[in-house]
Amino acid sequence: MKHLLFAFACASASISCFAADAPQMLNQVSPVSVAQPAARASDVQTVDGIMGALYEVISGGIGEQRNWNRMRSLFIPEARIMAIFPKKDNKEYGLRILSVSDYIANSGPRLMEVGFREKELARKTEQWGEMLQVMSSYETVEEKDNVKRRGINSLQLMYDGTRWWIISLLFEAERPQLLLPESFASSMGSR
Repeated sequence: MKHLLFAFACASASISCFAADAPQMLNQVSPVSVAQPAARASDVQTVDGIMGALYEVISGGIGEQRNWNRMRSLFIPEARIMAIFPKKDNKEYGLRILSVSDYIANSGPRLMEVGFREKELARKTEQWGEMLQVMSSYETVEEKDNVKRRGINSLQLMYDGTRWWIISLLFEAERPQLLLPESFASSMGSR
């Protein structure tokens, strides 16, 4: 019984030490250093700005180099870009999870090869405090073969008092058994 009481006392002390150190832990520097490119003020001051920059930075003609540092500047360093996709049997779905740099390395060459352009069709937002959830429908065009696709990007953003940051981006493409809802299907014009 003495051992059990001693273990409980040690566990309680550890928890209260952790709670007391929590504010200090938030200010600790990570042992991993990630260079974060400076963002253009016009890209991150408003929701329209960051959404426009996101669509603009991945779009370009065949062979056109993208400004990947501009893309990195929109996201927190630990952000994830994720895609929901049907597996080969089309009965189950998978989730591909990438860092921003992984997305650039995996998708960048293809975007240049096919002349990929993406535009926003419609957007719905919900904000509470500094958190913002964005549902943004899109239409893509691959110039090489004139392939068009649509889908929805779901983004979580945070306002840090000076600028907006993209925390995560999850997307799913439209398919015959999953059509865009009417409210997301029409273009919102130039924005």
